Amino acid sequence: MSASSPVKPARSVCVFCGSRHGTRAAYTNDAQATGQMLARRGWRLVYGAGDVGLMGEVARAAQEAGAETFGVIPEHLFRLEVGKRDLNTFIVTENMHERKKVMHMNSDAVVVLPGGAGSLDEFYEVLTWRQIGLHEKPIYLLNTEGYWNPLLALNDHVVAEGFASASLLDMVQVIDTVEALETALDTAFS
Repeated sequence: MSASSPVKPARSVCVFCGSRHGTRAAYTNDAQATGQMLARRGWRLVYGAGDVGLMGEVARAAQEAGAETFGVIPEHLFRLEVGKRDLNTFIVTENMHERKKVMHMNSDAVVVLPGGAGSLDEFYEVLTWRQIGLHEKPIYLLNTEGYWNPLLALNDHVVAEGFASASLLDMVQVIDTVEALETALDTAFS
């Protein structure tokens, strides 16, 4: 008798977010709600494999609700971000660039929750890839309590100053609630 191969989930959602919790409880609440929502919809979580901050919150919530989890962490962050080994898929990469590449290749959409410089790097890399035509995956910013408003103003400034066309702004959908995020993802996946 041969072993059966695991069934691939219908869709996979890459979540970029902070390795810290931030100052507002709403950030943690939305991270947990995102993980629960992914599980409820049968969508796989693809994320940075950390067990700290919002990364840990979204992963634990997804796992507890029954979602498949796919984590990718670079060697040099394994201790700092407390690599979460109890995921369905756990990959250790050589560097950050490889991490982002593997996460992106294994997802159908990108969601960016509040985070710091690493989340900004991840966001702008996938946005740049989309801008130059390397993918057409939807990109969502979960704008918890207006967290991303300064980033949105910066993007407007980049366009106003002639460093990008207005189409750049259309490549990112700004979402204010996890409920609206679920609706947007469902629409994108149908």
